[in-house]
Amino acid sequence: MSLQFINAEKRIHDSVIFPSFDLSIDLGKIVAVHSSVNVREQLIELLLERSKLSNGEIRIGESGISENKSKIGFFFLQDGLYERLSVEEMIRFTRRLYLSTESIEDVIQVAQLDAKRRVKIKNLSYSERKRVQLALLLIQNPTICIFEEPDQNLDLETKRIFLSILQKLKQDGRSAFILTGYLESAVTAADEIFRLDENGLHAVQTATDEDKEIEYATSVAESVVPVRFEKIPTKVNEKIVLFDPPEIDYIESNDGQSFLHIKGESFPSVSTLNELEARLLPFGFFRCHRSYIVNLQKVREVVTWTRNSYSLVLDDAEKSTIPLSKTKMVELKEMLGL
Repeated sequence: MSLQFINAEKRIHDSVIFPSFDLSIDLGKIVAVHSSVNVREQLIELLLERSKLSNGEIRIGESGISENKSKIGFFFLQDGLYERLSVEEMIRFTRRLYLSTESIEDVIQVAQLDAKRRVKIKNLSYSERKRVQLALLLIQNPTICIFEEPDQNLDLETKRIFLSILQKLKQDGRSAFILTGYLESAVTAADEIFRLDENGLHAVQTATDEDKEIEYATSVAESVVPVRFEKIPTKVNEKIVLFDPPEIDYIESNDGQSFLHIKGESFPSVSTLNELEARLLPFGFFRCHRSYIVNLQKVREVVTWTRNSYSLVLDDAEKSTIPLSKTKMVELKEMLGL
């Protein structure tokens, strides 16, 4: 019984929130969609049936959401917990509300809330409240679990518990659909990762271990015909994420480690800054400072602070400011024909 988006498209007036896409979240799978806040909120509204698609449909198995509401469970960014109840009272209330037969003791143990079971919700930390949310999701026993920014601002222990619960859902043959604006969160938690934006749905390529990268490098070295591999690898936990050069805003070197900056997130690179400079030169990247490489297509302004101090302002959401050295300013002027 998979959750399916079929030719799903959403428009509001003349604005395209997301164009038509197809996606299936099968049982036993953890799938994440990386998107903007607007897209994420619209997807949740659609899954709650508070909104309708402009085109296409959302199915659970062979029927719509309305016929399968009891099979879906939600983990929202805003917890919606009753402050005056204790942890155990909140779980018992939810168990009765959903007519659940799940064991309260088992759920408390899995969410590691035994020491907090008699504590009022209002006296819990942010991460402890999130554990309560996880417990409530488990007590509902849904087949399909929808997570909205599930690991945002969590402490390390609660993140570990969350990932452990995801694996339990997977082993139990249930599915998890994660909606997040943080690619690192998606890569850490999911089996399959997609990006959904105004250009549609695109798979994010990953490899599960370093052996795949080594295998690729070996195959290239042994190949008779030279192969140009354009994607730039980064490492997130035990996964290798591959980015197209145009996605990269800028690259920074810090204490000998290079970091790719992409849409407000930072990803450690497996290459040095000098290696990245040589590799990205054909794609319009420029070594603007000894510690920075910038995608010139993302530069909006060149700012002069003093006679010898310059900066580049990028056309990203954060309006990132990148240092530009005096000698590189001369090179940039020549490139621009100034």
